[in-house]
Amino acid sequence: MKSVLIHCCCAHCTAYTINYWRQQGYEVTALWYNPNIHPYTEHQQRLEAMRSLAKQMDFPLIIAKGYDVIDYFRKIVGHEVGRCRYCFWLRLKKTAETAIKYDFSAFTTSLFISPHQEHDLLRKTGNELAEEIGIQFFYTDLRKYYSDSRRITKPLNLYRQQYCGCLYSEWERYTDVKIE
Repeated sequence: MKSVLIHCCCAHCTAYTINYWRQQGYEVTALWYNPNIHPYTEHQQRLEAMRSLAKQMDFPLIIAKGYDVIDYFRKIVGHEVGRCRYCFWLRLKKTAETAIKYDFSAFTTSLFISPHQEHDLLRKTGNELAEEIGIQFFYTDLRKYYSDSRRITKPLNLYRQQYCGCLYSEWERYTDVKIE
């Protein structure tokens, strides 16, 4: 059977993404690897929401060991304006490597449902990593289903974050100041 490993950023973006790939005929598994999420307590709340979603929607969830926040900050420091490029690369690389390790047909990310993400940059990063690592990468623009995903998760009473995840996005969210 065809299989896809889906990097998951949060429960709310993951719900419809899981359903979409199932409808396309894929056996789906989710990967939790988000060293960008800050602070650690926020990371843990989102992880618990993912665990709950995986149980309620009945899909396997691989949780990467550790909380590689130091690696994340080492990649980002000095590149705060273009931080998403480094963040996407770090998370998608781990997803591609995990997909190879566990013999998945392809990899993708739930970030493709978010209207707040840079899709062109995500797609470019995924394609580069797919070529480098030797596994198929799937891009599908799921933004029009963003509200559908939220409708799926709302009755599940899951934690819902208020910012993308990193320290910089939290600061921008609550101060209305853009990093330039």
